Amino acid sequence: MGLKLGSIIPKKQIEFEDLKNKKIAVDASQMLYQFISSIRQPDGTLLQDSNGNITSHLMGISTRIPNLIQKEIKPCFVFDGIPPKIKTQEQEKRRALKEAAKEKFEEAEESGDESLMLKYSKQTSRVNKEMFEETKELLQAFGLPILQAPSEAEAQCSYLAKNKDVDYVGSSDYDALLYEAPLIVRNLTVSQRRKIGSSSVKIYPEIIELKEVLEELKISQEQLLILAILTGTDYNPGGIKGIGPKKALKLIKENNNYDKIFQDLNPEFDWNEIYNTFKNMQIEKKYNLKWNPINKEKVKEILIERHEFNQERIEKMLSQFKDNKNSSLDKWG
Repeated sequence: MGLKLGSIIPKKQIEFEDLKNKKIAVDASQMLYQFISSIRQPDGTLLQDSNGNITSHLMGISTRIPNLIQKEIKPCFVFDGIPPKIKTQEQEKRRALKEAAKEKFEEAEESGDESLMLKYSKQTSRVNKEMFEETKELLQAFGLPILQAPSEAEAQCSYLAKNKDVDYVGSSDYDALLYEAPLIVRNLTVSQRRKIGSSSVKIYPEIIELKEVLEELKISQEQLLILAILTGTDYNPGGIKGIGPKKALKLIKENNNYDKIFQDLNPEFDWNEIYNTFKNMQIEKKYNLKWNPINKEKVKEILIERHEFNQERIEKMLSQFKDNKNSSLDKWG
């Protein structure tokens, strides 16, 4: 769901050119949910092939990934493992909300209201096992490394960055800061315009540096984690009612007795349990990140033969990649 700290986090706007030859670890689940939430028909239904197989996620990958590779950016993708026990209850709540949204979608479908169908369909987004497995298959066909995290992907991404095996964590939110990711890059999208109301604005990649965040806010890493728990994390969405980023920042600066802070606020969660979950997250420390040449035939097999993607479009996309050993992609290996 993402931390609600955007109003106080310092960010630096950059150009895609600044990311040339940079290795970026991406939370694959976060990316896939973005694709299946946004890549839909006007009535909200997901893209499908003639056999009813969902293809929205494959459309997103086949559009965004070649774009990043052509910019000579080196992404790798980390997949979620078993979620922490504390997350189970929140997942149940999310499932209930999805079921409620599904009912509203069906009501809108019966009345023929496409705008409501689109609205509620986005709230029902799910990524199943088959979609995850095929995503891994397609990413590897593009020559990109994948890594299975034992638990939370963003924690694993952050470890890769801390270990200097990648330069950035690529994310749309700020959660990786809680896992001590040194650098986060946001807005790695194909479209460089974002719709705001009836108009659109140009967007650029943004860099968030953990060291700068702590220095500007004048807090420690521990205080940042407490700040996040006060305002809401994936394990306590919404945080404490009435406590926004600025008020939370004031609280942690005035009192370093965290038990006292939470005791006075009387939240409906155990802050210690959330704190310890972040601090003791499982991480895979043995891995091998290797960027390989693209396997064009495999890409075509998945997209064209298996899922009926437009052959001309895919052939045109693949033609951007050189076949000789001097291509930028081959230099990754």
